[in-house]
Amino acid sequence: MQRALGIVADDFTGALMVAGYLEGAGIHCPVLFSSDAEIPPSAVVIAGTRARTVPVADALGEVGRFADAFSRAGCKRLAYKACATFDSTEDGNIGPVADYLADRAGVRPVLMSAGFPRFGTTVHQGYMFYRGRLVSESIKRFDPLTPMSDPDLVRFLGRQTPHRIALLNHGVLRNGTEDAVAAIEAFAVDGVGHVFLDTTDDGDVEVAAEVAAAMSRVVVASDPLIIDYAIRLGRAEQLAPVPWPRHVDGPTAVLAGSVGPVMLAQLAAFSAHYPVLTLNLLDPAGEDGLISQALDWASGRIGAAPLAISTSVGPDEVTAVQAAFGAVGAARRAERIFGAIARGLRDRGVRRFVVAGGETSGAVVNALDIASVRALPEGALGTGFCVSPGPVPLSLYLKPGKLGADDILLRAIEDMNR
Repeated sequence: MQRALGIVADDFTGALMVAGYLEGAGIHCPVLFSSDAEIPPSAVVIAGTRARTVPVADALGEVGRFADAFSRAGCKRLAYKACATFDSTEDGNIGPVADYLADRAGVRPVLMSAGFPRFGTTVHQGYMFYRGRLVSESIKRFDPLTPMSDPDLVRFLGRQTPHRIALLNHGVLRNGTEDAVAAIEAFAVDGVGHVFLDTTDDGDVEVAAEVAAAMSRVVVASDPLIIDYAIRLGRAEQLAPVPWPRHVDGPTAVLAGSVGPVMLAQLAAFSAHYPVLTLNLLDPAGEDGLISQALDWASGRIGAAPLAISTSVGPDEVTAVQAAFGAVGAARRAERIFGAIARGLRDRGVRRFVVAGGETSGAVVNALDIASVRALPEGALGTGFCVSPGPVPLSLYLKPGKLGADDILLRAIEDMNR
């Protein structure tokens, strides 16, 4: 069959977010975590990868495997979904992925767009704002793996690619699709490799999606443009509706690997009702010892009530862990530990997982050998709920670590119980 669009997302929670919005719009959108997974009939399909923070060569390899799978499955177009704030470093992966997809399609310039106005992330005149402040003055500057120190995304992304990046600003976008298309065509004649579009408001997103759909360009963008673009293409080739699955019954565990004040507040709210174990990554027992400690602690509690296992700590402890293992080393250490804990919990009967943090979500899904899931549509808590139909059916709620109210973990469990 012909499929309208194949999307490769740079993390697992982002893939579920896009799929949840599309499912809510009536467009069946399977979520794949393995490039070998069978793709059900659908107009749009999305892959969750770990391309955001892995080395460039690894990111390109993973994107390439899914791009090959999507092309074999009949996808007419390919897109890459980055997070709203385009989390990256000067040596990061967004520019190289854009170059790879452009070379593969033989089409330039690539259309690039960051931001998510609905959640307070905007881009105006090429400068990114996070909750009303320049991203370089926001909490994003403290991100342990991708600290955002330069708010000028045209300049910042220009360090990741040898191709020139031009800005299509709000002033042009608000004039409508015709002016935007003319500007992009002029940039192409001038040899521009990528065109970065402002996301000052939802109006910019709407025009950008119209342009992307009309021009058949490669798109590298954050959630709102990818969602609008996919809906436009998907509705043109939508198949019969596919009923949404129900949540799997069984015990629930929360795994929280994200750091920062948002996650600490959410765990504090959870701990007022249910038990929480916080692991110390500096514990001399090492990774195996921490895994055994967590599973021994959980074994007698599984089924009695939801439980949580966390590595979330305050800034001083984060600094100490990073001093010992390095920023990337600390993150990978936590991911290995959570992956092994997730396997152990599943083997002990846990069937519902609430996972906080994009990197932690990737580690848990990979450790549980989940090849694909069906995302549930946006609800009161947004997106992130999904069901895996594998040999051991599981329900999951994968959420970005820095999003959500203090009671979101409790409310996620309530939603699964419904």
